[in-house]
Formats: sequence, C-alpha cells, structure tokens
Amino acid sequence: MTRIVVLIGAGISAESGVPTFRDAGGLWEGHAVDDVASPDGFERDPDTVLRFYDARRRALASVEPNAAHRALAQLETERGDDLLVVTQNVDDLHERAGSRNLVHMHGELARARCTACEARPAWSADLLDRPPCPVCGERMLRPDVVWFGEMPYGLDRIEQAVVACDVFVSVGTSGQVYPAAGYAALAAAFEARTVELNLESSEGLVPFDDARTGPATVLVPAWVDEVLSTS
Repeated sequence: MTRIVVLIGAGISAESGVPTFRDAGGLWEGHAVDDVASPDGFERDPDTVLRFYDARRRALASVEPNAAHRALAQLETERGDDLLVVTQNVDDLHERAGSRNLVHMHGELARARCTACEARPAWSADLLDRPPCPVCGERMLRPDVVWFGEMPYGLDRIEQAVVACDVFVSVGTSGQVYPAAGYAALAAAFEARTVELNLESSEGLVPFDDARTGPATVLVPAWVDEVLSTS
C-alpha cells in the first residue's frame, strides 16, 4: 500500500474563515508576533497573551471544516495508517472532519499546557482567570501552542514518516517556516513523489514533481479522488 504524508499549512483553514498566521505587515490579528507568540512576550504581558488565545479559541466555534478537511478524513477512512496528516495549524478542523491519524506540530488551541507539571489537558474554557491545572492543581496554565523559539511537537514521528513515505503532499503552505519547509526536500531525497496543492507555487528547496495551483477546497478533493480511483 502506498504510504502518504500530507503537510498542511494555513491556507486550508483560511478557506474556512480562520485568519492566517500573519498579514503582509507582520502583524498577527493586530499584534506584533513577538508579543503574542514568544515566551518573552508571555513573560512580559501574560494577560495580553492569554486574552489573545482565549479569543482565538472561542472563535473556532464559528468556523467549520471545509471540503479539503473532509476529503482528507475520507482518505484516512480508506487508507488507515498509510496516511499521516501533519498540520502546522492549531485549530481542530481536521478532527472535526473526522481525521485521527494526525500530528499537530505547532500545538492545539483546544489544549492547555501546565508550566508546572507539563500536562497538556484538553481545554475549551478561557485561561485568563488562571484556572487550576486538572492534573497538579497549580494555576500555571498557558496555551498549548508552539511559539517562536520553542521546539515543535512530534518531530521524530514526522521525520520517520516523511523518510518512509511514497508520496509527500504539501497543502496551503508557503514553504518558508522550518522545519516544515524542509520536509518536501527530505521526502524527495528518499525518492518519494512530491505534490504541491497551493494557491500559488511556493519556493521550496527542490521543485515538486506535481505542482497544482488553486483553492484547497477544489484541489484536495480532486487529488483524493485520484488517489482513491487508482487504489
């Protein structure tokens, strides 16, 4: 069976109405990125950071998975463990579409992280009022989101899957943020077929074998149909 790794960027969630990481001015929903996405920013002004992520967590209730999320969930239903979705997004749209074989390399809005005991409990409430950790009881919870300067989650699992895959697909990502930006080149080095599905072609380390431009909600379902028709 063909082993497939799909790397997901902000573009797929943008089509559901989730704001992309930052705009052309370098701001993230009106905030300097260093202020709301770095350990230093959290240390300087934890209330602003907690308020920012509380608002983003609440906003998830107003968006829904789109056709691209649903198509990948359908592919997992058919292919099982031969498909791994690696997302750089912190929303829960893949899970709500039905995906389970998934790595959130940059963390999840739907989890908190305790800075006292390092527990990562599922979380849907606000953090601004400093609720206690359900594991240790300390009031030292922060968003379970990987900030600049922090190590992404699941890197060993991701690298092992990329090295072993037969097909590597990049969806809706700029190809500029590492380590994710290097995975297409790594897959190609181990002779995987590489595919890009993006609004516009990215500038990666190596060209993709197959590069298609357009909305993820159009390209991903079409690609999934192709995979399933040749299985």
